[in-house]
Amino acid sequence: MKIGILTSGGDCPGINATIRGVCKTAINYYGMEVYGIHSGFRGLLDNDVIPLTESSLTGLLNMGGTILGTSREKPFRRRGNVAMSEDKPAMLLNTIHERGLDCIVCIGGNGTLKTAAKLQEAGVNVVSIPKTIDNDVWGTDISFGFDSAVSIATDAIDRLHSTASSHQRVMVIEVMGHKAGWIALYSGMAGGGDIILLPEIPFDMHRIGDTIINRLKKGKPYSIVVVAEGIPTRDGKKAAQFIAEEIEYETGFETRETVLGYIQRGGSPTAFDRNLATRMGGHATELIAQGQFGRMVALQGDVIGSIPLQETAGKLKLVTENHDLIIQGRRMGVCFG
Repeated sequence: MKIGILTSGGDCPGINATIRGVCKTAINYYGMEVYGIHSGFRGLLDNDVIPLTESSLTGLLNMGGTILGTSREKPFRRRGNVAMSEDKPAMLLNTIHERGLDCIVCIGGNGTLKTAAKLQEAGVNVVSIPKTIDNDVWGTDISFGFDSAVSIATDAIDRLHSTASSHQRVMVIEVMGHKAGWIALYSGMAGGGDIILLPEIPFDMHRIGDTIINRLKKGKPYSIVVVAEGIPTRDGKKAAQFIAEEIEYETGFETRETVLGYIQRGGSPTAFDRNLATRMGGHATELIAQGQFGRMVALQGDVIGSIPLQETAGKLKLVTENHDLIIQGRRMGVCFG
């Protein structure tokens, strides 16, 4: 059996560990042939496909990024009811047929999953593995990359505590998360944030200002504010800049902002993400061997399983106010806006 594997969308820690998990299982246990597709779906358009062997997989477990490269190519994109390109889907199918690929493993986030579902509808055997630091893929409790991003963000918050305390300032740190605030929630709570702002929960600047002033009255002259990049702002300002300016206006306290940006995506994956990626990659290969196509690998509880690809494509997993970390945070005095 011949399988192709591609990585699409943004990079994140653990992609290479997933590639390794798929390929080593496919080659060593099932005796399959594996082909790497460069630059996501663009590689299928360009017929940029290479064989992967045992030697191709050396050193991948702890390596950041993706050896296959990535892109945000969306070959099935439509504008209204009109396809952006009538040729691209045919080009994809032609490459898959020409290369004799029996299945395509798609590693990616929400955009990739939507494209993978379209590929399945076009008659291609597809298995997907969720990848995103934002942890917003519906149907899986955790996506690999999330734990690594939270660890990086938490370390940054830890470091800001000492500066904030020394200078008696308010420090605002912006982490990734356009629509979902999972990184802000988990790193904010792990890093002892005093105020945590998520895209899913409305905030009131007066309440935030009161929280900071009340902390001062209790003998706490500094505060740590963790914000997700996707919170609503005015005048096109970045989240951290907007919140820092509003806090200074509300309280008169000196406030500084820090934007972590792409640092959260880079570097080696945590041990948790390496093991999750390995398990997910292995299960994807098991699905292929059993002929179970059109599915996304998912972690549910402690069990690696799968769900129909059509169930997750186009959906987002968002933070809700009844999440136990938010409930516990509020009990401890953390302000969520």
